[in-house]
Amino acid sequence: MADRILGTVCLLLGAAMAWASRSYAAEISYEPVGPRAFPLLLAAIFALIGAWLLVTGRRRVAKPAAAPKATLAEPLPASGAAEAATAIVPAAPANNLVAVAMCAVAVLVYGALFQPLGFVLATTLMAVPVCKAFGGTLKGGLLGGLGLGFGLFFLFDKVLDVILPTGVLSFLLGGR
Repeated sequence: MADRILGTVCLLLGAAMAWASRSYAAEISYEPVGPRAFPLLLAAIFALIGAWLLVTGRRRVAKPAAAPKATLAEPLPASGAAEAATAIVPAAPANNLVAVAMCAVAVLVYGALFQPLGFVLATTLMAVPVCKAFGGTLKGGLLGGLGLGFGLFFLFDKVLDVILPTGVLSFLLGGR
């Protein structure tokens, strides 16, 4: 269910991004691609991910339900089967809606902090709750976010010549 909700949100977000970017136009064409290409690319990625989540989420629902996994809450008593059945507690389902909500809030905060903090720090801060939402550790989120932030910054800034905000790290990243 959470996959289909997230897929629908991604599809709607992709459509909204494509709709909003149709009016982007540069007064002076200084690049061959123009300002419309990046949001359209992101909209296409969001739409593809949303469609994939809708299709795979539907497949999972259509499969026959397997016997639920059970965990032992406490050691089985040596007496009858009825007592043993009460000792088996069904495994708690993964709380996907909480993870989806954490990711959505992280993306909203990321958008708010993108300009003042800069790309690298905002990306690092976004990676931590996203990592935690998928069962990662704080250290893993920080290290992954820093690697992702610096790696993507240098890819976009140095290789693709796309200007990203440096924020409070302008003294380190060249300050634009």
